[in-house]
Amino acid sequence: MSKPFQKELASFVGKLLRDHFGKGPESVYVSTQGPFLTIYLKNFLSPMESVLFGQGQDVTIEKTRDMMMKALLPEMKAYIQHATGIAYNKFYYDWSLHNKSGIIVGYNRDQLDQLEEITYKGKEAFEKEIDSISHIVQRSPGAIHSYFINSRTLIVIREEILIRLEKELIRQGHDELLVLTKRRLEKEYFHNNNHFETILEAQITDIFVDWDFMHDNGLIIFILNPK
Repeated sequence: MSKPFQKELASFVGKLLRDHFGKGPESVYVSTQGPFLTIYLKNFLSPMESVLFGQGQDVTIEKTRDMMMKALLPEMKAYIQHATGIAYNKFYYDWSLHNKSGIIVGYNRDQLDQLEEITYKGKEAFEKEIDSISHIVQRSPGAIHSYFINSRTLIVIREEILIRLEKELIRQGHDELLVLTKRRLEKEYFHNNNHFETILEAQITDIFVDWDFMHDNGLIIFILNPK
């Protein structure tokens, strides 16, 4: 994806969110690498959301945004596919309300083999920490893959992560409750980990998580500020 189109897509996403939320993000950063498209949003919190956040109504904001994103994603996907010819199979998204930031990630599973799993300093130790936290919260993943999309964005794919109880909740239609609960629990553990920054030699400014329950996988996105 060319730099001009990345700017064009950033402008489109900013306007789309502004039209539907009443206030768009102050900054939108678009990056692509292999099967991934990342859209990082900064200073994105509407006046009404700010009031709710101040009252501790985080869940209300997340529920509303989830409903809004389900309505907006088809238009976003169609725009990207028309402009690039790339059809992303799945879009993940999450918010960091205290940082007024958010992430949208397009993922094309069919192109995963085009992205070499390049070794980076601390990769083995980093993935071991991911496995350890996953084991505490739910279970050790069947597989863990991590990729640097750029110097500030590290994406982790976890496969085969759902336990039987979670699968049953999904079967009974409790996906939303499961996502909200897992987001809060997992991010608490990830943010409280004392080893990630030492291993990566970078300050972690944001952590986002989301899942594809149908294919039993999940993404973790680390936004870094290299030291």
